[in-house]
Amino acid sequence: MNKAEDKSFAVLRIIFGVIWLIDASFKWNPTFINNFTDYLTGGAEGQPALIQAWINLWVKGVSIDPHFFAVLVAICETALALSLMFGFLTEIGIAGGIALTLVIWTTAEGFGGPYVAGSTDIGGAIIYVIVFVALWLGRCWRQYSLDPYIRKMLPFLYWRW
Repeated sequence: MNKAEDKSFAVLRIIFGVIWLIDASFKWNPTFINNFTDYLTGGAEGQPALIQAWINLWVKGVSIDPHFFAVLVAICETALALSLMFGFLTEIGIAGGIALTLVIWTTAEGFGGPYVAGSTDIGGAIIYVIVFVALWLGRCWRQYSLDPYIRKMLPFLYWRW
């Protein structure tokens, strides 16, 4: 890729980071933190039995300490947003973003269901995975990023999988 393409992917990364920061700010709202389990159980409504069982498995795990898990989601989304905006440990941030987005899509969004006649949406979170993959393939960390500078100082943080 040339520098113009690198810059395009970097700008997309930064904009996507701002979107995640806005979303993370909602997660710090006491309403979200105090009703975290309700967001998950809402994803099970109207779903087929198999999807309800999957979501209920997550609900049982989260019910151990819903406040802790709500704060954990808020921290993860904030860290992801900052990673994308500043280009800090971007590859790890993208991998974590894919994982977090898939968890959100398969739980709170109920795989984008309900899967009944007339359903017209597969959920928004799965599209985020595609954006993350595009950022990865576009190597969005090469421009407007702290990664090149940190990589020189702390190369052990940038191992490849």
